[in-house]
Amino acid sequence: MSVRYGKFEMPEKIELEENTATDTFARFVAEPFERGFGHTLGNSMRRLMLTALEAPAIIACRLEGVPHEYMAIDGIVEDMTNIILNLKGALLRKLPMDETVNSREQRILTKVLEITQDDLNNNNGQVEIKFGDIIDEGSFDIVNPNLHLFTVTKPMKKQIDLRVAFGKGYVPSERHDVSDKTADEILIDAAFSPVHLVHYFVENTRVGQDTDFDRLVLEVTTDGRITPTEAIGFAAQIALKHFDVFNKIETHTLAFEEVQEEGDGDKDEIMEKLSLRIDEIELSVRSTNCLSGANIETIAELVSIPERRMLEFRNFGKKSLNEIKAKLHEMGLSLGMDLTKYGITLDNVKEKVQEYQEMHPKAEFPITNEE
Repeated sequence: MSVRYGKFEMPEKIELEENTATDTFARFVAEPFERGFGHTLGNSMRRLMLTALEAPAIIACRLEGVPHEYMAIDGIVEDMTNIILNLKGALLRKLPMDETVNSREQRILTKVLEITQDDLNNNNGQVEIKFGDIIDEGSFDIVNPNLHLFTVTKPMKKQIDLRVAFGKGYVPSERHDVSDKTADEILIDAAFSPVHLVHYFVENTRVGQDTDFDRLVLEVTTDGRITPTEAIGFAAQIALKHFDVFNKIETHTLAFEEVQEEGDGDKDEIMEKLSLRIDEIELSVRSTNCLSGANIETIAELVSIPERRMLEFRNFGKKSLNEIKAKLHEMGLSLGMDLTKYGITLDNVKEKVQEYQEMHPKAEFPITNEE
């Protein structure tokens, strides 16, 4: 048996601001949420995107003839330490698909780099080697091919091996699991996280006449190994997977109230109720006078007002409030209703009710004297 719960205000979709979006930055907007849910979801998504997403990174390199990282290299301006520091900024993109066998296994990318004297003569004696120059592997996309690695000043031919792995977060070199490491392979600290920055903030938004619902804005900046939209989607799926653990202790199924689409007949029925005057329903004299003093003449005006604002009216107390709520409940109405689907707002409620009354005049019965 399910437990009946009230309706939660939730957005139907998340909006991407197209005018500010780039390959590495995007702003997402979702509204409305119940009060407090903006911070709950915003902070959770931020933490997931910054800590739980995976991407490929270079975890080791081998340069032929270089046994360790603390040495200069003949014919290269930079020493091995500087080359390693440059490699830490190298970015590769790949989404390992489930259909591909061993798509997440470590992979060694090999390139034989050959610089001739003609190459040096054509470049004033110095040839700049960029990241794109040492990658031939077609299964990875190079995000920053123009990244400077080192500068060659003499003719040479060397083999360069780069070991690429998948992971998450920041992993120092001593924690890499490399079973087939060679003696001259140099391990590198790896920043696997593809998300640079996630900023979120929560604003107030309106639902009907209430303005205290949450509008969540997420600004996501990545390094190009995944897109901001992918970051949002992956983080959401990771969150759902972890919530499944708590769902296993379910004791009752919750059934949430949903807004039902109304036909023309239902709309006429509701509008007929909304067009009633306050003095046409059975309220106490005190409650009727309080509403009259607040210039509330029809049911439509009454249900447009949030419950908390009712207590601000002069001489209006809890007893009158409970009486009005009970009467509206009998009519299938409530305080603070969203009437925008009927074209009614707090600003035009009097005019809309008057228009309906003019289009649907009530029948007047003649008064007869009984003898």
